[in-house]
Amino acid sequence: AAGHLGAAFAQDYTAGSLKIEPPWTRATPGGAKVAGGYVAVTNTGSASDRLLGGSSEIAGKVEIHEMAVNNGVMTMRGLPEGVEIKPGAKLELKPGGYHIMFMDLKRQLKEGEKIKGTLSFEKAGPVPVEFSVQSVGARAPAEAHKH
Repeated sequence: AAGHLGAAFAQDYTAGSLKIEPPWTRATPGGAKVAGGYVAVTNTGSASDRLLGGSSEIAGKVEIHEMAVNNGVMTMRGLPEGVEIKPGAKLELKPGGYHIMFMDLKRQLKEGEKIKGTLSFEKAGPVPVEFSVQSVGARAPAEAHKH
């Protein structure tokens, strides 16, 4: 049980008026070249900001992508302009919607490890974060399952 307690204390981050919940990603099979990353960001300020992308030690590049289903066909597109976070709004990057895309993975991601990275915002600037690696099929970070 002691190992599980650590997940409950995953770190929130603050950058100016942005509150960033603990980012996470999923374990990848060997040979995978991409991985999705997920995070929720709340804008407590009075001005909009944008999540533009980021960087990570484990990827050649880190982009923001959007997944959508149109006429039963799943599509994914890069968002070079990033995603706006309006004042008072919460942006949720999660499976099946907006997400971070780790491109050109340098190695396999293993469940339980922490991945260092940076989230880049238009106004708040670069914010160093750690992504916790969840199981391959995870739909939400482990701490979301506590009762």
